[in-house]
Amino acid sequence: MTISTQQRWSAMKAATQYLQSHSTKDLLERVGQRVPDVACCDSTDKQFLPSSYGGGRPNDGGDFLAGHGLFYLTEEGRLFLDCTSGHYQMLWGYNPPALCEAIHEAQQAGIVWDNHSNIPQWPVKQLAQRLETYANIAAGEDRLDKILIGVCTGSSACAAALKMQLSYYEHRRDGEGPPVFIVLEGNYHGTDMFAQRLRGMWRDYVTNIVVATVEPNDIEELHAIFERYGPRVAAFWAEPVMMNREAILVQPEYLRVARECCDSVGAAMCIDEIQTGFWQPRIFSSAEFDFTPDMIVVGKGMTAGFHPLSGLLFKSRYDLLEQYDALNTNGGAALASYVALRSLDLVEAQADRIAPLGERVMNGFRKLAEKHADLLVEARGHGYLAGLKFKRDKDALAFHQRALENGIWIRAHAYHAGHSAILTKLGMPADETIIDFLVERFDALLAQSR
Repeated sequence: MTISTQQRWSAMKAATQYLQSHSTKDLLERVGQRVPDVACCDSTDKQFLPSSYGGGRPNDGGDFLAGHGLFYLTEEGRLFLDCTSGHYQMLWGYNPPALCEAIHEAQQAGIVWDNHSNIPQWPVKQLAQRLETYANIAAGEDRLDKILIGVCTGSSACAAALKMQLSYYEHRRDGEGPPVFIVLEGNYHGTDMFAQRLRGMWRDYVTNIVVATVEPNDIEELHAIFERYGPRVAAFWAEPVMMNREAILVQPEYLRVARECCDSVGAAMCIDEIQTGFWQPRIFSSAEFDFTPDMIVVGKGMTAGFHPLSGLLFKSRYDLLEQYDALNTNGGAALASYVALRSLDLVEAQADRIAPLGERVMNGFRKLAEKHADLLVEARGHGYLAGLKFKRDKDALAFHQRALENGIWIRAHAYHAGHSAILTKLGMPADETIIDFLVERFDALLAQSR
């Protein structure tokens, strides 16, 4: 271990100790400040990272040093409140004690990191059973009774769903022309080329399919597009909260109509719950909204950021692929699956507080939109997935910058035409104190915009 590495190691330990030894109240009072108790460490050069990930930018000490709960310290010792759960995946914040303990006990008991998928260890099978139960809360006899689990991100699970939909379309083909995929304007279903084609990329390379884009919540347009293509529709895709389109909530009634339209032409209804899954008491939005799709894609929050693990729940009729035709060639990641099980236990144990706190976030944002109507259009989202839509993109970007300067880590969506929003996704450790602090800090920052 070099001296440089030792210094960073010491700085990380000191930062972690500081975060663990101070109360939420104490930390909130110091958000945005440089903490004198924590020694700075030199930033590691990141020139070898891609430019889109910060490569080539000056090392200003703003990179992550250590985190605990919803707080983190930078390499220069500044304290931040993370309002986006890492990048939307840290369900219980950084290094949650219950899950760290679960990892230790699992390894002591002999649960392995991974093994061949033909001989899954019991956590993988138990997780599949639990997820099947949650997915079918609103189901009748036609249940989602299969699940593909793998060591990967949600992008791979979306790709698996698309492959299954194509295979089933070929199996039942009763229409002339290439298959049609109906998607919502502003969709984001991962980084696979096929999924990126759904949002307009690679048009000249991913061919012989039709991508029909519709506006979310426009029921008349939805009926018209299904009538136009009929049995050529292979699948309908939707995210219950569109975090890539300024936290638009796709209304439950719209999704129930989509369910009926899919049934009428034999198309698959696929709900992408990579963002929404696990951030609610009933786990899935489809259960909350009282309908059952044909497929549910899961990822991100399933393991609370501990280990990339994604999955695809689907109905037996789509079980047409051979092993390794989708997801990955790894096994089911038994240790990650065990963490997911323990995380589900935590959601169940705290179910009574989750919905009211999520509504507290939305109510706070709605009040901000009313109070600052000269700057804001509206509050958007559902529960913990919340955003503020600005009238002008430059105001959204300026607000985002001021938030970062004040130690509030949020996201800004103003890089597409018409986008002018800031986004948040608080982790489950957020309580009334943290939520009220965030709303009050936003209120003050909005007042400074005038």
